[in-house]
Amino acid sequence: MLAELINPYYLQVASFILINIILGVSIYITLSTGQLSLANAGFMGIGAYTSALLTLNFDLPIIVGILAGTLLAGVFGILIGIPTLRLQGVYLAIVTLGFGEVIRVIFVNWESMTKGAVGLSGIPHMGRELLNTLKDFGFDPKILGLQNNQFVFLAIFLILLGVTISIITFFRRQNRSRVGRAFAAIKLDEKAAESMGINITYYKVLAFAQGALVAGFAGALFAHVLAYISPADFAYHRAVEILIFAVFGGSEVIWGPVFGALFLTVMPEVLRFISEYRYMIYGLIIIIMMAVRPQGLIDVNILNWVKLKTPKRRQKHGTSSQKSI
Repeated sequence: MLAELINPYYLQVASFILINIILGVSIYITLSTGQLSLANAGFMGIGAYTSALLTLNFDLPIIVGILAGTLLAGVFGILIGIPTLRLQGVYLAIVTLGFGEVIRVIFVNWESMTKGAVGLSGIPHMGRELLNTLKDFGFDPKILGLQNNQFVFLAIFLILLGVTISIITFFRRQNRSRVGRAFAAIKLDEKAAESMGINITYYKVLAFAQGALVAGFAGALFAHVLAYISPADFAYHRAVEILIFAVFGGSEVIWGPVFGALFLTVMPEVLRFISEYRYMIYGLIIIIMMAVRPQGLIDVNILNWVKLKTPKRRQKHGTSSQKSI
């Protein structure tokens, strides 16, 4: 029964949805300080290639490669964040987009290391490595009524689901902390925040570094889920796609990019007959959203309305009203 419900194709699509959600969170972090960065595709590529090369050439465990790729992307985030502190708006977007293209060109031309435009294949697959490790301890997926490939994709999905929930939880808690309040103050009015004693340089670089870390982490996961990467996976269209997650879903709250990533990843799968035109559709979405709802579909007002409509909230609201009477 369980085997009939688990479709490897649907699990793989769900895994890509979770990776895109992580990428959506990465751009939300920088946007939360008012910085429009399009370097996330470059950071994603750094994380993916670092992890893939380390595990391919040095036989390191996948988790070590993922951590190394994540940290290196974070270092590049600091290196890019510091010199771009004085840039804002479209100027920052152009510079960071250029950085992503420079990274892609390096991947294309450094053929001795990255195999150029052909890309890297044979990357250790997260699910298969986990299955092989468990088999060494005597585990067999047939115990659960699953085939090997079903167990592989189910394991990947569950790992990514746990990771995604942890990342969202962490940044939701950060939003309610001193760091989150500093980010919000900088986004609202940078000069006023500085006059209140907030270290603008520190928090803007911190946001850049966090966004780079999360994007690099998503890239490393992408490499070990797909087991193949190429420079085309991290071209400018990827940067625009990540931006669309926030523009469509909304950048004011973390649930905006999460919803945007979910919807815009599922849409091409549901509407496969127009999937070739998805970038044209993305461009049309940007134009419509900027004209009709520039804050995106989900904002603070929407969340407050949803909270008031939930039964527990209504009950508490009614109780407090009776007490006041």
